[in-house]
Amino acid sequence: MSDKLRSKLESILLVSSRPISIKKLAEIIGEKADKIIAELSDLSKDYQESAKGMRLLLNDKQAQLVSAPENSQLVKGYLNDELTGELSKPSLETLTIIAYRQPVTKAEMEQIRGINCSLILRNLMIRGLIEAEYNKEKLVTEYSVSMDFLKYLGLDAVSQLPDYEKLNSDENLQKILSQEIFQTQDVRDEVIKVKVNKE
Repeated sequence: MSDKLRSKLESILLVSSRPISIKKLAEIIGEKADKIIAELSDLSKDYQESAKGMRLLLNDKQAQLVSAPENSQLVKGYLNDELTGELSKPSLETLTIIAYRQPVTKAEMEQIRGINCSLILRNLMIRGLIEAEYNKEKLVTEYSVSMDFLKYLGLDAVSQLPDYEKLNSDENLQKILSQEIFQTQDVRDEVIKVKVNKE
């Protein structure tokens, strides 16, 4: 197994929030699909035979890196705390960008925040606070806040958020996030206390 190719595959799979196709992996890395398949098969076997905490799922020409099944209870307990607790500052900032700029792409969010948002987006989607829809014309996935988000805050539309018109731009959002002015807004206290709907 090529250590260099293995490293590239693991890096892409680690940051991907969903299964990724062999074809896409081949395009990203610049290798032939059959070589990618061979490397993934070896990598999956290596994970299964080792005591590592990860497994590589291969199904229908797609691959996804997941936690080891023997640690399922541990992971479940951790995720339960993550999903029922208060939103972290990075999650709150990402949710703010989506609410004020929707629909917005992952690339646009990362340009504003300057960090990878994959895991944050996954957690916000699991909480039911945001939704993703693939734009066939632009060939990108766009994110918007969910109806549950509006329901939790008691709003009829995102335009009712504090200073919506003022903050509905990249420049002002960057200023708000960098200076943490948003923490002084009343909506911050409401959003950060959002819990998972257990109904």
